Amino acid sequence: MLTAKGKYGLKALVHLAQFPPGELALVADIASSNKIPKKFLDAILGDLRNAGIVQSRKGKGGGYRLARPPEEIKVGSIVRVLDGPLAPIPCASHTRYEACDDCDVATCQVRHTMLNVRNAIAEVLDRTTLAQMRDASGEVLPLELQTA
Repeated sequence: MLTAKGKYGLKALVHLAQFPPGELALVADIASSNKIPKKFLDAILGDLRNAGIVQSRKGKGGGYRLARPPEEIKVGSIVRVLDGPLAPIPCASHTRYEACDDCDVATCQVRHTMLNVRNAIAEVLDRTTLAQMRDASGEVLPLELQTA
């Protein structure tokens, strides 16, 4: 499940994706435009800066901007930075796998199902760019049309 941190981070990045390349946006403006608590947004943008997704400049004329064009930033990488692994349970994670104490990995049907869930989420998020989110009309396509 996407946390508030992940949701606010995505909203802030979509906001930044609307600016011309290199133009800076103030944290206060991003926060007020997207109804994000400023203090929480400061922490989120710090994490995104440390991950190389945004750049910042301090002082007068400072602010935040995307570190790369929005066409090159995948939503999956943003979610992983802010919320961690995409898998609903640790034994289905590709990046932070942890075996369960109560099952056999080869035959556990819960694990196999959650692995399918993880893979479906990863496919959508790793295929979607920040530019696509920015340009989306708000229409949700049926799953079979999303892969076309």
